[in-house]
Amino acid sequence: MKVKIQNTKKIFDSNQNVLLLNFIKFLQDEVHLKDDVVVNFTLERIGDMTTGVRKKHGYIIVYCKDRLLIDVLRTLSHEWTHEYQDQTGYTKKHKHKDIGGTIENMANSLSGILIKKFQKEYPEYETLMYGEK
Repeated sequence: MKVKIQNTKKIFDSNQNVLLLNFIKFLQDEVHLKDDVVVNFTLERIGDMTTGVRKKHGYIIVYCKDRLLIDVLRTLSHEWTHEYQDQTGYTKKHKHKDIGGTIENMANSLSGILIKKFQKEYPEYETLMYGEK
């Protein structure tokens, strides 16, 4: 499984890019995807997305404008979870609701768990994730 990352050099500095690469490796270890994915970081909202969206064929879009890096990571892990749900057939077994429901609740709770676990494993990134100097 491969991850193609788009637009990070336009949006993030070199330290933030290192953190993002480590977070994506962390996600790969924690939530195993079998198919390739593309992660597109953007400064523009696309369609009716709020902070992120997962499109068909492993395409994840994460909105980054005026957001703390911790929030960008949480959105990425949320959409990564949706990709996992799709790849494992979970979404075929459960009805999708935009608010609440099994699919959305799993993505919300798992993304929170992943962020906390990443913070514990990489405490050196805390100030960078929260935009502190």
